[in-house]
Amino acid sequence: MSRRKKAQAPEEDEPLLDISSLIDVCFLLLIYFMVTATIQPRESDLGLNLPTTASNSDSQTEIDPMFIEVKEDGSIVVNREEQMDQGAVGRRRNLPMLEDRLLIYKEGASAANTAPLVQVAVDSEAPHESVVDVLNCLVGLEITKVTFTDFANY
Repeated sequence: MSRRKKAQAPEEDEPLLDISSLIDVCFLLLIYFMVTATIQPRESDLGLNLPTTASNSDSQTEIDPMFIEVKEDGSIVVNREEQMDQGAVGRRRNLPMLEDRLLIYKEGASAANTAPLVQVAVDSEAPHESVVDVLNCLVGLEITKVTFTDFANY
């Protein structure tokens, strides 16, 4: 009789998983989504310049800054008394009353040979869309000297 050799059982190793092809697929998907994504235009970019004291203040007439307050319900008040547009409507989200008031203020500032200065006070519960609408009005009229204040100093 022949003797049977006992086969040795193979060592139980962890099965190997080659993930190099998966990494290639991930990079291909990443490139695909980057190329096919459409870039949505963001809100108007507002380059803010902080106001400074004029060195030749004797030659310029000083005008008071315009105060714009965005309240909790989204309403906009100018100079603590003039109620402006309740809220912007439509896709473009225009604020025609505020734009008219800002245009009058800008023309008055240019007549006095000064740059218009606007201070914006925003309630902590105010909707962000209302603040962006105010900033878009300022950009549309090319008013760049804008400061944000809090209610304690307002």
